[in-house]
Amino acid sequence: MRFDGKSVVVTGGALGIGQAVCEILAERGAAVAILDWDEKAGNETCEKIKQSGGNAIFEKVNVADFVTVKNAVEKTRNIFGSINSLVVSAGIQRYGTAVSTDEEQWNEVLDVNLKGAWNAARAVIPFLQEAGSGTIVNVSSVQALASQQNVLAYTVSKHGLVGLTRSMAMDFAKEKIRANCVCPGTVDTPMLKWAASLDPNPQSVYDACNAMHPLGRIAAPREIAEVVAFLAHESSSFVTGAVWTVDGGLLTQIGGVPQVEN
Repeated sequence: MRFDGKSVVVTGGALGIGQAVCEILAERGAAVAILDWDEKAGNETCEKIKQSGGNAIFEKVNVADFVTVKNAVEKTRNIFGSINSLVVSAGIQRYGTAVSTDEEQWNEVLDVNLKGAWNAARAVIPFLQEAGSGTIVNVSSVQALASQQNVLAYTVSKHGLVGLTRSMAMDFAKEKIRANCVCPGTVDTPMLKWAASLDPNPQSVYDACNAMHPLGRIAAPREIAEVVAFLAHESSSFVTGAVWTVDGGLLTQIGGVPQVEN
């Protein structure tokens, strides 16, 4: 799957899944715009891609602020000449129930995870229309399809991302713009490291995450990025409005069934 002559905007592209997406797409010929709030990590990822012979730029943005997103996208268009795809990977995790989650935390999570995806889409879609076709891939979570305790705002935001994806798929299908959603299981990212650090025994969190996936392990970011790349590529030309689980079988198993040792 080559992306020669294509340019892609990736929000949350500095670290984790977004970083892996940027690296894969650049390796395969795409010009990549890395949009992220983490200036240090963003510049490092950008430089790494350039040193490997790829084409990348970095723009510091707060995805919750439409004006900064719009300006970064317009700059990308001016530099690369066109925009062909959008990948939304910016996201944060916070913990709380409907009672313990306060308004500040609710707004923080929804602003980044859901409003940020909308901001990116409404900034990029006019340039996809200009190009005559395009793709949008939103990175959601298995918590868009199920949930666990104490993750209210995160679960709501990821459920909303599926609705956003499906709505855009319907609204822009006739303009040859496809929108799809990827729902990963547990992935070895800085977000997971942060979540594990909240536990007195971080390794126990990794052990539990490995055990709950039927494949017996969590994913590497690049494994998720490969699916994102497929959905961003013309190889998936008849796929739109789809929700792809990339979860090591996590949502396939019946909850509560004990693992059987072979």
